[in-house]
Amino acid sequence: MAVGQLSVGSSAITDRVRRTVALLRRRGYALSPSRLAEMCIGGAVSEAEVRWAAVATHDLVIAEGLVVDSEVAPAASAIRARADAHGTESEPYLREALGFVRRLLAVAPFIRSVSIAGSLASGGFRQSDDVDLNLIVDDGHRHIAYVVVNVLGLLHALRHRRKPVDDLTRRPLAPRLMTANLILERSQCRPLVRQDEDMAFELLVAEPVFGQAEVREILEANRTLVEHFPQLAERPSPLLIEAPRRLPRALYPTFLDRPARLLGEAAWRYMQWTRRGRRAALARVAYVRSTMRPYTLFDSS
Repeated sequence: MAVGQLSVGSSAITDRVRRTVALLRRRGYALSPSRLAEMCIGGAVSEAEVRWAAVATHDLVIAEGLVVDSEVAPAASAIRARADAHGTESEPYLREALGFVRRLLAVAPFIRSVSIAGSLASGGFRQSDDVDLNLIVDDGHRHIAYVVVNVLGLLHALRHRRKPVDDLTRRPLAPRLMTANLILERSQCRPLVRQDEDMAFELLVAEPVFGQAEVREILEANRTLVEHFPQLAERPSPLLIEAPRRLPRALYPTFLDRPARLLGEAAWRYMQWTRRGRRAALARVAYVRSTMRPYTLFDSS
């Protein structure tokens, strides 16, 4: 396709590319022109169109093979290094994550859907990271799910005490390894209060592991999210696993959710207390929680 042909509708394409790059920047990473073309807001475009947009605007540049905001260009080498490390460091953690999800599903029959999120899904995983999971659960089981994930996660992490850590994943007894990133009850998803492009991108990047039918129902109930990223309607799900034999749901009555909330909040606040001397870690936690509102757990508001 010639540059002259690309000029038709170029303003709209440039705006979409710019918005996608800004969304990625908020999350701390960047993509190559070909990958950005696949993930572009408003639907996939060609790599040539992405490259043309980067040339046509002073806001964007291609540095270290990544399309970034010009202000971020000095940090492109670090982002590139993290993306390159993903290929070698993510595979064993992906296997660990799938095994953990199988055990989680077996003991938590109220979980309807599990997706791998965070850096392991987005392509920037390093060994010091944790594995983020997004869950959809039955109504009245949100805090129960949080407690179950963290209890199982702690037991799992005890076998990985030598895992590399950073200020976010360091904790007493064992490293932070398997963790809940986002927990939503089914009724919260029909529809979601959040209909913005950031929420749509969260669903696009997350890799479904279990409950694909549940994810499809959520998309049907939230068509605005698909308008932001039409790719959601046809995204592949190569990591799906079979449901294991599960405990009876009667073991988890909804009245347990209130004591689970008290226990979960106490544990969460203790973890923040252990980070009291690590301002960068606290700032990162605060930022991530701000991107998840109004779905964060344990907000004082």
